[in-house]
Amino acid sequence: MSATTEEMLFTPATQLAELVRSGAVSSRELVETALARIEKHDPELNAFTALDAERALEKADSIEPGDQRPFAGVPIAIKDLFTPVAGIRMSNATAMNGDFTPDFDSAMVRRIKEAGFVIVGVTASPEFGIPPITESRRFGATRNPWNPDRTPGGSSGGSAAAVAAGMVPIAHASDGGGSIRIPAACCGLVGLKPSRGRISSAPSLGDSFLATDGAVTRTVADAAAILDVISGYELGDATWATPPAEPFARAAERAPGKLRIAVTTAGPLGQPVAPELVAATMKTAERLESLGHQVVEAAPTWPPRDAFRTFTVLWASGVSAAVTFSEMVAGRPATEDDLESVSWWLYELAKSFSARDLVVAEARLQSLARVIVSFWADHDVLLTPGLGEKPVKIGEIDTDSDDPAATFSRCGDFTPFTPLFNVTGQPAVTLPLHQWDDGMPMAIQLVGPPVGEAMLLSLAAQLEAAEPWADRRP
Repeated sequence: MSATTEEMLFTPATQLAELVRSGAVSSRELVETALARIEKHDPELNAFTALDAERALEKADSIEPGDQRPFAGVPIAIKDLFTPVAGIRMSNATAMNGDFTPDFDSAMVRRIKEAGFVIVGVTASPEFGIPPITESRRFGATRNPWNPDRTPGGSSGGSAAAVAAGMVPIAHASDGGGSIRIPAACCGLVGLKPSRGRISSAPSLGDSFLATDGAVTRTVADAAAILDVISGYELGDATWATPPAEPFARAAERAPGKLRIAVTTAGPLGQPVAPELVAATMKTAERLESLGHQVVEAAPTWPPRDAFRTFTVLWASGVSAAVTFSEMVAGRPATEDDLESVSWWLYELAKSFSARDLVVAEARLQSLARVIVSFWADHDVLLTPGLGEKPVKIGEIDTDSDDPAATFSRCGDFTPFTPLFNVTGQPAVTLPLHQWDDGMPMAIQLVGPPVGEAMLLSLAAQLEAAEPWADRRP
């Protein structure tokens, strides 16, 4: 394999699709390159939990030049967490799932296939997607291609590591508290969390108050183009986001106009923030001013510190439901030995909540969300740091520790700026505009108004043009 071929998958996915369309490269070449790079790099990075090489090559061979589907022939990976892909094991990173293999695709996976993507395998997550790292008891630690001693983030850490290492040009991800944005920030990628209801969880899951699907990408253009593919109403959805006035890809090509941008660097619940991240965020604020935007230091009215307890009611209840699914797969109740300590702690904690507690928690969070979202009546976008600190070292956050409550709290200190926008349901994106002294990626976060992905993508593309990052590689 030549150096040029070896580096092919660092090319944005939209450009690769055009190469396939023109006949300059075949889908088989792309898929073979992806599988070769996985074979070469995955033993160290541990980004994949299962491959589907034979079917991927068969699919690639069926794709001809001139195929007009937006991503025809482009290899992609799907996150191994509650995302059914027919014929590929869905482990949710827990031993309890064994070799459970769905015989159907989720609606989103169906859309991905219809767009011409070729699925090469599924990527690692932490057990049940709980922490912002990717180190499960079942599969071991997934490592950051920029520095294998550090985390690629979580819970979409396998997807982010795979894209950052050039194993695939784009990968599916999901976000219930930052799990698209955090790994993108750790690995130097674009991580867009869409609005609540933008992407359906059909047919096997209902609406989620916190979680949504999305992708990690190299460029804003790729983020916009795949959002066009995977978003939209599916039969039976209870709620859905207002459709965009134009394709997101087109919005990303337009100038955003002059926007009212607020910037804050203080942890919403009083968490400490690394001085380097504060400085980088303020540097981005200066860049936005130079691009013609009105920038002021301001922040929403953040919830009280005890709101973390309210969030935990929803989070623990979701984990409890996930464990219940694994119990159905295993055909027996879970025991403490089956699960990592944080998973077991949250599972047991959920048992102490009543149905009333869950309803009250969701109502309280909705009330807090209304207060936060009111900030966007006077501002178009909020700028924050992407994380609270540098990507932590492997093993620093231990989901099998003797003090799971402390571990769970430590997760919040690492990622103070992301979870609240799962509560509000707003779109948010992390962009790898900066770097740490050792070259590790450093990101900022932009938060848009409800169903405001178009504005967010337009602004993100403007920043990308001013300070390009796509050519940076581990």
